[in-house]
Amino acid sequence: MEEKKMMHVGVTKSQVGKYVFLPGSVERAALIAEYFDEPVKIAQNREYLTYTGKLEGVPVTVTSTGIGGPSAAIAVEELHECGAHTMMRIGSCASTSPKVKVGDVVIPNGAVRMEGTGLHYLPVEFPAVPDFGMMKALEEAAKRLGYPYNIGVTITKDSFYTEVSPETKPVAYELKQKWGAYRAGGATNTSMECSTLFLVAASLGIRMSSVMINATPFDVYTNDDKDYPRDWEHRAIQVGIEAMKLLILQDKEEKRA
Repeated sequence: MEEKKMMHVGVTKSQVGKYVFLPGSVERAALIAEYFDEPVKIAQNREYLTYTGKLEGVPVTVTSTGIGGPSAAIAVEELHECGAHTMMRIGSCASTSPKVKVGDVVIPNGAVRMEGTGLHYLPVEFPAVPDFGMMKALEEAAKRLGYPYNIGVTITKDSFYTEVSPETKPVAYELKQKWGAYRAGGATNTSMECSTLFLVAASLGIRMSSVMINATPFDVYTNDDKDYPRDWEHRAIQVGIEAMKLLILQDKEEKRA
């Protein structure tokens, strides 16, 4: 009997590991796959590029999700339907605090819900938080690798340019007030997927976490691609890979892998 192929991600259950990495870009998916043993390209459709290989002898998968919550939620739903139970975003973020410098590894311990997709999963009172065990594994990995890191609240937004140029929007007053409040509350960074991923995972009863490379100085943004710190992008990838290995070994001990 032919296996069911997922509508958007384009994979079947036998092609997906239980442990999955979720970068935004297809380019980063390919970079992550280079860290796998025996990586194989499985599928590519729209923004979704998928490779499967092995870590610690266990099948693992990487699937790019595109930018933002809606496409990321689709990926999580379909990969979960294929049997994945542990997922980790590896991405980039922008600093909203002097505590986070360019090239720092960022590990969110919670996310501001400045997005709409999460409301389709859990009410606004429900917190968007990662799996605690995964977060601790990421911290341990960052320590082992010796990379500077920050653990803090991330801001998940639905619109890139309402942060970088709020003054051009009709709701500028509201946007500026909210960003000021988030910073006053201690949020250290921002991106476009974390709270959605945390909430979708919570609704499905699976593990989810995030690790990011900070790509901007605090309070400075040029919108120039050449300023992106590609030389440091490997830091977030290596921390994510090391943390996933730790989780797999722990799960093996508990007979969960």
